[in-house]
Amino acid sequence: MKTIFSGIQPSGTLTLGNYLGAMKHFVQLQEENHCYFCVVDEHAITIPQDRLKLRDNIRSLAALYLASGINPEKSTLFIQSEVPAHTQLGWMLQCVSYIGELERMTQFKDKSSGKEAVSSGLLTYPPLMAADILLYKTDLVPVGEDQKQHLELTRNLAERFNNKYNDIFTIPEVSIPKVGARIMSLQDPTKKMSKSDENQKAYISMLDEPKKIEKKIKSAVTDSEGIVKYDKENKPGISNLLTIYSSCTGETVEELEAKYEGKGYGEFKQGVADAVIQVLSPIQERYHELIDSEELDDVLDNGADRANQEALKMLRKAKKAMGLGRVKKKK
Repeated sequence: MKTIFSGIQPSGTLTLGNYLGAMKHFVQLQEENHCYFCVVDEHAITIPQDRLKLRDNIRSLAALYLASGINPEKSTLFIQSEVPAHTQLGWMLQCVSYIGELERMTQFKDKSSGKEAVSSGLLTYPPLMAADILLYKTDLVPVGEDQKQHLELTRNLAERFNNKYNDIFTIPEVSIPKVGARIMSLQDPTKKMSKSDENQKAYISMLDEPKKIEKKIKSAVTDSEGIVKYDKENKPGISNLLTIYSSCTGETVEELEAKYEGKGYGEFKQGVADAVIQVLSPIQERYHELIDSEELDDVLDNGADRANQEALKMLRKAKKAMGLGRVKKKK
């Protein structure tokens, strides 16, 4: 049995892309692995946040994890800031990181570009992410393509620490889902679907009502050819909708191409919308049961307790390896 860690920032309601590219796979992974799923709220504050909105987003994300099928009997679901070892080890890993390698991180360059005042937390985000992963002897980290660089740095920091101090950290492997790993924008299928997109037609929120989902799918950018065929280069819009459809139903792209041969985009888009609604409706129903419930608090309390127990074990090893703290004299 392998140990898996994954964290998502509570920076707004998750999109269909987040579900199909990540959360859907988490549900499958927990069946045969020891999984830690973390609401990484301390990562969220690398950019300014509204205090009350952040609190709501933290709770909402935790509810979506459970509503999507994460089972607290099989997985550990917790909030990052409720496990202090994350920031403690994060600081220790900052001290074995180099400014140059942190400045080379693509996400730092993108988010800091053109800004006069940039949070130092945005620069030191990767060592905290490394701490999240390394605290739990993680074997495998399921991530999107955009996080591969951070995972490589995590591996480098773990190896550097092990070589310099003591061989205590497991070197994690990266896992990128082959199907549905990268769901694209409905309005610009050359870029990833994102909840931060200014155009709300570009993404489907996991909590969008059925009529809104249908409207967004029907307004999705396609082409003038009128043929339902997967061709990422020449037909990015249709290819994206085929990926969504396939990920929602389990039908292969080839089966869907055959199904809609000779049929127009209107009928195809209706099929995509129906498939998305069928997937999201039961998740939304369960979400609304959970969001204001004691059940959610109980799950998060138990998750924090379990995570704290495991994280403290590794933190003590790391502190001992670095020479931090003191050794009590025997009486």
